[in-house]
Amino acid sequence: MSFGEEMWKRYVPKYLEALGAPILAVGLYGTIRDFADGVFQYPGGWITDRYGRRTALLLFIGLASLGYLLYLFAPSWPYIIIGLFFVMAWASMASPTIFAVIADTMPVHRRVAGFTLQSILKKLPIGLAAWLGGIAIGAYGIAQGVQLGLIATLVIAAVTALVALQIRVPSQSIATNQSQFTLKQLSHDLRQLLVSDILVRICEGMVDVLVVIYATTVIGVSAPQFGLLVAVQMMTSIIVYVPAARAAERFGGRPFVIATFLFFALYPVTVMASTGFLTLIGASIIGGLREIGEPARKAMIVDLAHPEFRGRTVGMYYLVRSLTIAPSAFIGGLLWRITPGAPFVVAGAVGLAGVAHFISTSRRS
Repeated sequence: MSFGEEMWKRYVPKYLEALGAPILAVGLYGTIRDFADGVFQYPGGWITDRYGRRTALLLFIGLASLGYLLYLFAPSWPYIIIGLFFVMAWASMASPTIFAVIADTMPVHRRVAGFTLQSILKKLPIGLAAWLGGIAIGAYGIAQGVQLGLIATLVIAAVTALVALQIRVPSQSIATNQSQFTLKQLSHDLRQLLVSDILVRICEGMVDVLVVIYATTVIGVSAPQFGLLVAVQMMTSIIVYVPAARAAERFGGRPFVIATFLFFALYPVTVMASTGFLTLIGASIIGGLREIGEPARKAMIVDLAHPEFRGRTVGMYYLVRSLTIAPSAFIGGLLWRITPGAPFVVAGAVGLAGVAHFISTSRRS
């Protein structure tokens, strides 16, 4: 699914432009994407706790495929906004399910390794897919290039459904207690992690949909070059995953979560400071290093979740996070109208605030 989506997902802002969307509509797309990501997280966790991991994954693959079809045949940019709500069924609703499968099948002391392997398997095809998508766009134009990627993704989704059918999680891992689950049931440590994560993701959300436009319009790199930058970012993440996971298992995940949050804050600043393709490579390496502590952060979340409510805990965490950061992309679009560099500078400052909060509130154990 990652391979399929990454052939076109990073080029959707340019696809919107090709369909006639103004820059504020691009920012609105990012905001609605974050909003949908939040709204779908908890229902995704509830479905996986109630109906099981395999059934949930099959449902989410089917809903996402409907979104791909809407993207493929969209006559104008508002159809992309409508399709987004279906596409996000995989990106957000399936997330608690994947977390739950890893936590169900891995002992506590090996969960960082489990999330590391999941991250590698997810990231490994992304660089190649984004590069292929860039080549298709360079050869056929933004609209036809994205549409070719969408056709390939529909085929890949069918293959993914066959893979999901092979998942066998013991039935006792599925929640039998269907009582209401609220934010107050998150532990104090998990709520503090959530606050830090929100600040860092506001930093990311302000510039995420603007990076491709800044790189191709302001700096002037081509679509295939941007695809190579994505590949550099993904390969950097993959290279650091395993040594970081082993070190986190030995020394604890806290230093690596701090490093991850710090690189989130540095990435938009380095993009803004770039002057050409070579300097953007350096920014892409910084972007890849943002993943150095992500498996440790994910392991923290499931470690602090009650097994019976694991799917809903993950869903609640990401629901609150995504709803809070939802306005970020639209704010980034407004700041862009002042000057294209403004959202990147403001994002870096907000990210540093998230780093400071995590350092001051997290336990060293």
